[in-house]
Amino acid sequence: MQKGAEGEGCYRHGTAGTGYPSRTMAQTASDRRSTVLFTAFEPSGDAHAAPVIAALRQRDPTLRIAAWGGPRMRAAGAEMLGVTAEDGAMGLAGLAKIGLVHRVRAEAVEWSRKNAVEVHVPVDSPAATFPVVRALRRMGVKTVHLVAPQLWAWGGWRIRKLRRRTDLVLCLLPFEQEWFRLRGVPAAFIGHPVMERRLDAATLDAEALQLPFGLPRIAMLPGSRSQELHANLRSLVDAFSILRRKHPQAVCVLVAANGNLRELARHIVPLMPDGLHVQVGGLDAVLHWCDLALNVSGTVSLDVALHAKPMVGVYGVSPLSLAVSRLLLRSPVRLLPNIIAGRKIVPEFVPTAAGPQAFAAAADGLIGDVRAAEEARAALRAVARCFAGHDSGFEAAAFIDHVRRGGGTEPRELDGVVPAAEAARATSRSQRSP
Repeated sequence: MQKGAEGEGCYRHGTAGTGYPSRTMAQTASDRRSTVLFTAFEPSGDAHAAPVIAALRQRDPTLRIAAWGGPRMRAAGAEMLGVTAEDGAMGLAGLAKIGLVHRVRAEAVEWSRKNAVEVHVPVDSPAATFPVVRALRRMGVKTVHLVAPQLWAWGGWRIRKLRRRTDLVLCLLPFEQEWFRLRGVPAAFIGHPVMERRLDAATLDAEALQLPFGLPRIAMLPGSRSQELHANLRSLVDAFSILRRKHPQAVCVLVAANGNLRELARHIVPLMPDGLHVQVGGLDAVLHWCDLALNVSGTVSLDVALHAKPMVGVYGVSPLSLAVSRLLLRSPVRLLPNIIAGRKIVPEFVPTAAGPQAFAAAADGLIGDVRAAEEARAALRAVARCFAGHDSGFEAAAFIDHVRRGGGTEPRELDGVVPAAEAARATSRSQRSP
């Protein structure tokens, strides 16, 4: 994010260069309409919150929705109080990041005193959102966490803090609801927006024809944050170079999430190997086209799973960080499709201090073993089925409205929220039809 009058260059109230309406906190104060407040500190949080905001607005057009967040939340209809979730906002180093969180916490308290905030929806990034949660709960504001903190992976001792600081946790992964409920935290599984996308095979076939020819076809997905590229891109490129020596007709498309990351990729690896092409966007077309993906861990692994393509998941760290992570991480598998499956269905190096030779060997194992590749595809299809039937935006909105209206959070009460919302939606549609 560009630096400016705000000092650290990570947060703006105003509109310069953003396309946001010219509105400040002072101009939005003292509105007593019923309000839901969202806070997001990363681009991923901006993406998760946007469909929920849109669904809330459709559910109750009179509800005021305000946010510290990013452009997708604004496009969904939120009244923006500050920009905190643009690309790079949380790529700040220590003190600057802490300063951002403290600033938003103070301003959220000030703003909430003047406005009728009933529910606060912190989105992901618990290290950033928890200070805001704590301050607003002291004022009596209810909390619905959108995206569960991954306490099942590490830091399970924080469960007591979460119990004190939430009314409901909305879970994106199938196993999380039971995990949290067994530990006394109200929770509900709402599905995952990535896994709800409908893929148009005909459109993807046409787009895939524009991609390079060769075999095997490899998708390279180095992440959507600059720190992910710094940690992983060089090793992923070197792994492709190793594969290319064994498979001279191999081709690879590196998908950059945006133009800035494309330029960063070219800075990290100024001379890309033969057969490797870089493009911005077009993730679904590339995954439709490819035989195999080399990708970082995180949400993008679910994008690959949606397409049922074999993958090698990686996340490089230093030997010291690897040693620390082995002490903290509790899950025997760390890549999301493997976690959901409960076993290693695709190769993972998460976290790892291994190099490109290991990644290339794992990929070559899938390239050279047709049966192993098909088993991986079948297992990934089973992972995708775990999300079937969910509409995460609609369901999250129903749960937020339930908490806002004072609904109970015992399992029996929560389990009835979505069926009731679906029945109400069906009735409304039937009344509107001729």
